[in-house]
Amino acid sequence: MNSTTTAFKIDAGTKIGHVALKVANLAKMTTFYQEVIGLSLLASNEQESVLGVGQTTLLRLRKITEPLPLTRRTGLYHVAFLLPTRRDLGNALFHYLQVEAPLVGASDHGYSEALYLTDPEDNGIEVYHDKERSQWDIRADGEILGVTEPMDAEGVLGAADRNWTGFVPETTVGHVHLKVADLVASDIFYTEIMGLTLTSNFGSQAKFFAAGDYHHHLGANNWLGANVPPMEEHDLGLDYYTYQVPNAAELTRLAEHFKANGVDFKAEPNRLTVTDPNDIVVVVEGK
Repeated sequence: MNSTTTAFKIDAGTKIGHVALKVANLAKMTTFYQEVIGLSLLASNEQESVLGVGQTTLLRLRKITEPLPLTRRTGLYHVAFLLPTRRDLGNALFHYLQVEAPLVGASDHGYSEALYLTDPEDNGIEVYHDKERSQWDIRADGEILGVTEPMDAEGVLGAADRNWTGFVPETTVGHVHLKVADLVASDIFYTEIMGLTLTSNFGSQAKFFAAGDYHHHLGANNWLGANVPPMEEHDLGLDYYTYQVPNAAELTRLAEHFKANGVDFKAEPNRLTVTDPNDIVVVVEGK
């Protein structure tokens, strides 16, 4: 990979698309994401389940043979489902308490309020809503400062109308947080090659990146330690995750940028596939 000579920025309208997981027990995981988390089943067969909201795919579950459990490897730290309002988060929390969902935390991050859960195969999940941008702590240089404080659970529950029918149709995957082996190499890849902006920097421990002026579409941490091994074919956990760019022209521009910088990638109709420095597969799709 050659160093870039000009600052490349991906289109500000770029968002996260969906996350794909490799799973051992497809039926159990499908039921969990439907009945506990709040996704709808869009399609399924013996090998795969596609879940989301409306007609929008947010999660794919793929059954693998001879699975190996999650270990100290790179991959998914959590997938974060973004709800449009505090009321929606309150409805989710009310539901999670009713069904005794595996809640492991609840935090106020300054720019968002978030619930944290773990699925039956130890993948992390965040369910959150964003606060109004006027409440975000944005420095003059553009850095968006986050905090980790206890969430006002009573306030969130108080915002609920307790009309839970699953995630509302406007729900998206707001961001993905990764476990990486090399934070410096990840920073270079996601800023110089993918064209994201470093929005919050926790130095040698974690970094957060976004397209446009969002607080983050991607988090990366090395809390497992430096140089952890990458996932292998039969490891449970992250299969790949996707970005959606606004149009085919942006996909072409990104492909040309990859070529100019010596990046190996696979081009298919309306999608590009590339591997980051941690052997994590990244797919970019056009609309």
